[in-house]
Amino acid sequence: MNTNQRNNKKEQHLEFSIENLSRAIFVINKHAKAATNPKFLYDLKKKALEKMIIDGKAEKLGLHFSRNPKLSRQTSTVLISCGDYLFHLPPTKEDFQTLPHLGGLDEEQRNPKTNFSLKQAKTLLIAYTGMKEPQPTNPYASSTTKKYISPFAKRFGER
Repeated sequence: MNTNQRNNKKEQHLEFSIENLSRAIFVINKHAKAATNPKFLYDLKKKALEKMIIDGKAEKLGLHFSRNPKLSRQTSTVLISCGDYLFHLPPTKEDFQTLPHLGGLDEEQRNPKTNFSLKQAKTLLIAYTGMKEPQPTNPYASSTTKKYISPFAKRFGER
């Protein structure tokens, strides 16, 4: 594979088409469910879906009862359609007033499988939304401020 073919392949994946964006959101959502710190991934999913709705690339279909209600209280989620994929987001007050309630989740409905990598999906959605990925913090790095040492404490070897 020569350099032009590789560049064309990369450009094809970074295209902001409905298919690529919905596949990327699917991968992000799948990985967020098992991530140790899923906040950024869920925020990225939410921002991307909101932007797609504004751009006319996705639409809100209605409300569904949540499969895992919080505190044993029934809650609803917004069902969003993007190409061949369906996603859920928490509803806003407007959603309760404007969208029809569709009842329970349809367990038969499944999103199609995709072969998008998490790195590709994050790159595409970060470029689409303009979000910045937070820098990981190293808990073992020494802090720049000097820690207080008691004047009575002696260092190892000073005794």
